[in-house]
Amino acid sequence: MESLEVLRDKLDKIDDQIAALYEQRMEICGEVGEYKVKAGRKVFDRQREKEKLSDVASKVSGDFNKKGIQELYQQLMSMSRKLQYRQLVEAGALGRLPFIRIDGLDRKSARVVFQGTEGAYGQAAMMQFFGDGVNSFHVRTFREAMEAIEEGAADYAVLPIENSTAGPVIEMYDLLDEFENYIVAETILPVVHTLSGLPGAKLSDIKTVYSKTEALMQTSSFLDEHPDWQRISVVNTAIAAKKVLEEKEISQAAVCSSYAAEAHGLSVLVDGINDDADNSTRFIVVTNQKVFLKDASKISIRFELPHQSGSLYGILSHFIYNDLNMTKIESRPVKGRPWEYCFFVDFEGNLEEPAVKNAIRGLREESQNLKILGNY
Repeated sequence: MESLEVLRDKLDKIDDQIAALYEQRMEICGEVGEYKVKAGRKVFDRQREKEKLSDVASKVSGDFNKKGIQELYQQLMSMSRKLQYRQLVEAGALGRLPFIRIDGLDRKSARVVFQGTEGAYGQAAMMQFFGDGVNSFHVRTFREAMEAIEEGAADYAVLPIENSTAGPVIEMYDLLDEFENYIVAETILPVVHTLSGLPGAKLSDIKTVYSKTEALMQTSSFLDEHPDWQRISVVNTAIAAKKVLEEKEISQAAVCSSYAAEAHGLSVLVDGINDDADNSTRFIVVTNQKVFLKDASKISIRFELPHQSGSLYGILSHFIYNDLNMTKIESRPVKGRPWEYCFFVDFEGNLEEPAVKNAIRGLREESQNLKILGNY
């Protein structure tokens, strides 16, 4: 057997040949791209690539090598496509994305909707973003809020999308998919839960605690110290506070914010009962207009992929190639197609940046039903 040094020297010589051939291949790919730009041809030809993978596999022996060379050529063809997408973008073939850049949001005269009731965290987030004098109203459900802006009853909706401890608000992803509404901003609200009851109530009086399911989860360590308390879920924390006030039972309490307690005339029995002291909720500001602020730095998209091995891997390579930092990915089932999924991705960037345009061009060609949910 030859020494390791000799074997490595042989590999280096082969790698030199591969590198030279790679450059030759990419030069020709560039010429193919120029032809497609002039002829108006699509970059991605799924059938052609499928045939190519089958062909190269037939030229090597053994299952291991067949699978390996197909993986290698998937990467080679992926790099070819990325080069051609860049050529298309540089030639202006991407066209204008259907979003209009604006200098700022109308925070003074806008009508804003939030979900819940007076004292809800949604109201606190709305006031944090728009100010105390905002012209607002509230609705019972997230869907009603999305309908309000779609129909023009409100200019903006402020809705929760993610909590730092409870995770994503799944319903919001489904609604962003369903409605033609778009994210234009976000605001992060610290969540500080209290245990609040009727004026004059003491901790020893409490037997029943009301709150939103997520809030009960976020305060479970404190609540577990009182195993005899019954925990009952309601729609949101502000409604829990309202319920305690209306029923006037000294034995009832709500897990809610101090903001909600004050709004509904309750007294804070114990403040800061969160399991996680750094708990916060990210709220999105949504409108029915395709607009984005000139200093927007985050993009949210939604897309579907073919139900086959490696499809997600290939799509995510567009972020890597264009040096775009992906900050979040979520999956949701596709309605009417069991065991198939759509993906929601957040990444850093602005719709006017060439790297973003290049990535979106590739995503649009290689995924299905791509939707830009907003740049904010």
